[in-house]
Amino acid sequence: MDSVLLELLPKLRCPDQRTTLREASAAEVDAINQRIAAGTCVNVGGEVVSDKIDAALVRAAGDIAYPVRREIPILIVEEGIPIAG
Repeated sequence: MDSVLLELLPKLRCPDQRTTLREASAAEVDAINQRIAAGTCVNVGGEVVSDKIDAALVRAAGDIAYPVRREIPILIVEEGIPIAG
């Protein structure tokens, strides 16, 4: 993940619960990207996710990941991706 984003991470919050976020592990990102490739990844808004993610920010509860694409975090509630597929 980009160093600027890592610097900002302590200040960023989940747009839904206002809790802290952490960087997703490589395994979590890989699992999400596998679901995206399989066409089985559905975001909180109910839409099938078709674009792979570069990274993700996971909220404190560990259940939702917010995608990061081109070093830009998408912190929109409906764009959240459930960790468990």
